[in-house]
Amino acid sequence: MNVAMTAMNGIWRGVMVAASAILPALIGVASAVAAPPMEKHYYLPDAAASKIVSVAKTGNVEAEVTVLTEAVAIKETGPKETVAKFGEVYAFSPAFIAIRREVPTMLTFWNLQPDDEHDLMLTAPDFTVLLHLTLAPLSKTSYVFTFHKDGIFPFYCTVHQPEMNGQILVLPPTSAK
Repeated sequence: MNVAMTAMNGIWRGVMVAASAILPALIGVASAVAAPPMEKHYYLPDAAASKIVSVAKTGNVEAEVTVLTEAVAIKETGPKETVAKFGEVYAFSPAFIAIRREVPTMLTFWNLQPDDEHDLMLTAPDFTVLLHLTLAPLSKTSYVFTFHKDGIFPFYCTVHQPEMNGQILVLPPTSAK
């Protein structure tokens, strides 16, 4: 029994050493794939991303969704212990949106905080960054989104992670009647 445990400990140590050598490389690859272009901090989809989602300031819309920023625990009104331990906590509401592929949908993001800027980073299902927008304090930011691919598209406020995030579920178009 002792020999078997010693062998297992040796194998486990080998696996841990290999994982610690490989993990930083995997994180670097994932960061490179999801990283936005360095020359622009905020941007709309480029030509490649527009094959997945088109984004325009105006257009004919068939659906509309409003997403609010919510202050869950903030320094002005939150429990002091919570803010001290976790910092300020915000959320998107709703955090889950379902829309149809090829249906132009106006998404309006309301930043309800008077003193906190948020941002919006939308990624493809493979976590490639599609767009990055600023959500200025006490403002509404609206764009017409038309998704050209089905799937789950995560969105984030990169400033307030990991809590402030959501998902857009893009469903196939409805059948013709």
